[in-house]
Amino acid sequence: MSTTTEPSIQDEPVAARPKMPREVKRLVAGIVPANASAFMIIGAVTGILLPLQVQGIDADNKVANLAVVTTIGALVAMIAQPIAGTLSDRARSRYGRRAPFIVGGALVGGLALVGMGAANSLVHVTIAWVSVQIAYNFVLAPLSAILPDRIPRSLRGTFSAMAGLGVMVGAFAGQVLGATFAGAIGTGYMILAGTALVTLTLFVVMNPDASSKDLERAPFSAVDFFRMFWVNPKQHPDFAWAFASRLLLYTGYFMATGYQLYILQDYIGLGDNAAAMIPVFGAISIVGLLISTVVSGPMSDRIGRRKIFVFASSALVGLAMLVPLFMPNVTGWVLFSVLSALGFGMFQAVDTALISEVLPSGASYAKDLGVVNIAATLPQTLAPGVAGFIIVIFGGYAALFPVALVLSVLGAVTVWPIKAVR
Repeated sequence: MSTTTEPSIQDEPVAARPKMPREVKRLVAGIVPANASAFMIIGAVTGILLPLQVQGIDADNKVANLAVVTTIGALVAMIAQPIAGTLSDRARSRYGRRAPFIVGGALVGGLALVGMGAANSLVHVTIAWVSVQIAYNFVLAPLSAILPDRIPRSLRGTFSAMAGLGVMVGAFAGQVLGATFAGAIGTGYMILAGTALVTLTLFVVMNPDASSKDLERAPFSAVDFFRMFWVNPKQHPDFAWAFASRLLLYTGYFMATGYQLYILQDYIGLGDNAAAMIPVFGAISIVGLLISTVVSGPMSDRIGRRKIFVFASSALVGLAMLVPLFMPNVTGWVLFSVLSALGFGMFQAVDTALISEVLPSGASYAKDLGVVNIAATLPQTLAPGVAGFIIVIFGGYAALFPVALVLSVLGAVTVWPIKAVR
């Protein structure tokens, strides 16, 4: 549905687009800490603090309980982000369409994190985590819309790479913070909340958007509102294939990394030392992520191709999944960390740029990106739950890796039919 008559930078010819080097430079630089502050929460909470909190409530049933909490949170996230995107597209204020949601979501999410730190039962943890998911999805949907809103097509690979870099830096910083506050979970949640609020507010202040007060807005339709969760794959096949690719590869990747704490504890055999070792493996991963992200995004801009990078990234992630099967030890996990980081960083660097070029509508970027971002946020929160059920059903962690390998390969296969992007 059309939610605004604002001109689309995606639909304009390159030669007609106004050059805004200073604005673009600020956005490219600012998206790194902005994304990092948001994804630091995912790295710390889903990777360390939430599993430890669930384990502290009932250690004997930690796998199943974590699966329940993350599954419920993932389902809520799946609904929240496109709703947030639609509301952002329709918002009219002197600060633009995105800023009020970015700052407001960070504030509400921070309060929910503080409340989560005080939770002492599985029910309370679940309610708090659901609240966190809703609030920060109201941050992520408008934040992701900045790329098609304000970045010229010729620079989207570079911006996408920097956005992906922020995601990876945030995930690693979250692991470090999570390990640091493993014995003081509530304090860790407070620091995460405050960091995100300050950083995202500064991003909005340093990168002011144009007022949206005078933009036309289509009349609200309940039918169209509920249709926003569905993009017809027959009418928009490229969008559907891009969605499927992201969903499959992200799920494969996060099935392993999202369950890293328990894998290190019980499969690799680190026991109580697992939490302290996560930042070490994170530091190893960040090297691969930095190399592949910084190189792949600008290179895809220069050669004008995206698909080849998706194929290569899928192959690397799939190869990484084989290593722990044959080397269930610390050395094997080091190799897994390097290979998976190289592959996922490459995918992250070009995937957002690819998706921005197959969006169904030039008038509802945040809604469309909210839908497609389900394929990114859902695996990060749902994958630990899916992994938990696989572990319970098959009685061991080894079953995770073949499933993740298949999903990664399928993620590359589904990119092939996309016609609008080379």
